Amino acid sequence: MASLRRFIHMRESNTTLRAIARRRLFEACLIAAFACKSLEGGGFVDVNLYPELTEENRDSVFTVNLFSSLPGRFHYFSLTNIINRGADSEFSGDYHYYTEQNLRWAIREDQPWDLTTQWNFRSGKDKERIRFGARWRLSDARPLESFFESIHLTYSVNFHLVQLDHEDADVWQMEHAFRKTFPEVSDRIYLAGFVDHTFGEDLDDRFPDSPIVGEVQFGCRLSGNWNLVAEYRVNEYRRSSTSNLGLGVQYLYRW
Repeated sequence: MASLRRFIHMRESNTTLRAIARRRLFEACLIAAFACKSLEGGGFVDVNLYPELTEENRDSVFTVNLFSSLPGRFHYFSLTNIINRGADSEFSGDYHYYTEQNLRWAIREDQPWDLTTQWNFRSGKDKERIRFGARWRLSDARPLESFFESIHLTYSVNFHLVQLDHEDADVWQMEHAFRKTFPEVSDRIYLAGFVDHTFGEDLDDRFPDSPIVGEVQFGCRLSGNWNLVAEYRVNEYRRSSTSNLGLGVQYLYRW
């Protein structure tokens, strides 16, 4: 019995230490990113609140995106979602979280390639993973740069080729990201989003073989740093409704 109690205590202690470590690392990433405001380069933070979800209440109601340039051709980017778990309303009081922490290193200043590391975790057991890969900024590639500039579009593909987690399957992912402005119409509007396409997962028959998660956000600047946003979402891991529309407001701060 004493051995069992020691085993349980060790597991509880390890779980507590892991939770503390995750929280401290997340706080350190935020502090480091904001500290870079006084260093070279720039960055932004945007805070999004979605009081209206049209199809499915069990979805993200609060999102924070953070980007900062770092010395030595490094860049930091993070995404944090607060996800409502109640089916009856958008703000049920029962929330989970999901976060991605990305560190990117540009191989050369004159080349459109980055080496990338992503650490993501969420609420629940065995929900942590680390990914390693390479990011191709197509809109910065010399043969394509003028074309992307002419249509006011930035586009990149991140190849997460190695994934370390609790799964035995050999999983990899393609992460597409884009942003388009419309200066010929108005400098107040934009279209931005991402598509995560995951391959090689060991999923049951309820899910497609290579599920996608994607978001497309249309934003319109109201005044100053405030935007109205409408965000169309697709999540093929969700069985109740794979698509959703979030309506809300965004506060964007750049430095």
